[in-house]
Amino acid sequence: MLEQVGWDRIEMAKKVALDIPDKSYVNLGIGIPELVADFVPKDREVIYQTENGLLGMGRVADKKNEDRELVNAGKKCVTTISGASFFHHADSFAMIRGGHIDICVLGAMQVSSNGDLANWSTGSNSIVPAVGGAMDLVAGVKKIFVITQHNTKKGIPKILDKCTFPLTGKNVVDRIYTNLAILDVNKEGLFVKELADNISFEYLKSKTEANLFQY
Repeated sequence: MLEQVGWDRIEMAKKVALDIPDKSYVNLGIGIPELVADFVPKDREVIYQTENGLLGMGRVADKKNEDRELVNAGKKCVTTISGASFFHHADSFAMIRGGHIDICVLGAMQVSSNGDLANWSTGSNSIVPAVGGAMDLVAGVKKIFVITQHNTKKGIPKILDKCTFPLTGKNVVDRIYTNLAILDVNKEGLFVKELADNISFEYLKSKTEANLFQY
C-alpha cells in the first residue's frame, strides 16, 4: 500500500467545501468529489445537485439509513436537505446546459497548464470510456473545480503541459485540488494557492510536468 503524502481524500474534500461560496448551486462528480457534500460549513447554505435528478442532496447516507431508491450519480446512497426536489433526468441536464449551476467539482485523469480537462477516456481500446455528463458540465457550469490525486499510482504526473488523453473540454478548469496542493489556473499558467502540510514548492515541481508559479 502506497504511503499517503500530503492531504488525504477527506482533507482534499474539506478544502473544496471551504472554497464554495454561500448560496451556491453545485454539481458533484463521481469519486472523490462525492465527499464534498459531507463538509458544508455551518455558516453557509450550499445546494448540491446530482445529475440523475435531485436538487438538495445532503451527506452520504450511513449504513443503517441507506435507501436504494435515493442515490447520487455514482450510485451511492445519499440523504436530502429540507426543501429538496426530484425531477426528470432531462430537466437535470436543462439546469446544467442552461447555465444554472454555479460550480461543478469533477475528478480528472489529466489537466493541462491552460485548464484543458481529460476525465472520460485514456484512448485505449481495452478500457470502456465513461463520458457521463462531464462534457455537458464543463460546457454549461460557470466554474469548474477539479479534485484528484497529483500523480497516478505509478507516479506519473496528472498535471501536464498538454493532455495526452481525449479531452472533456478545452480551457475549462478554474482550480485544481490535489493531495499536494491547490492550484489556480490563470491565463499566465498554474499558480500555487496553497501547499499541503510538509510539501515544499520544489517537491511539488518535481511531481508536476507543467510549469508552476508562486503568487
